Amino acid sequence: MTRNEIIEQVNQLLSEEYEIDQKDFSPEASLKETLQLDSINLVDLVALVQYTYKITIPAEDLHQIKTFNDLYDYIEKHQTA
Repeated sequence: MTRNEIIEQVNQLLSEEYEIDQKDFSPEASLKETLQLDSINLVDLVALVQYTYKITIPAEDLHQIKTFNDLYDYIEKHQTA
């Protein structure tokens, strides 16, 4: 999956899940602020990403994922070929 495909799919997935227009998503925007995530919603987001992309996001890696771009990067780096 290419980076553009990841971005398109992640944005669509998050837009549907959190009922927020994709136009509000920008690569440097904060995931927590844009999606209005509390700690429970953050766990749901991680579970959704792990299920969708068949990757594991260890708790110690969560602090690295602050923006949409961080999430795209993480998925791109950890996706299975």
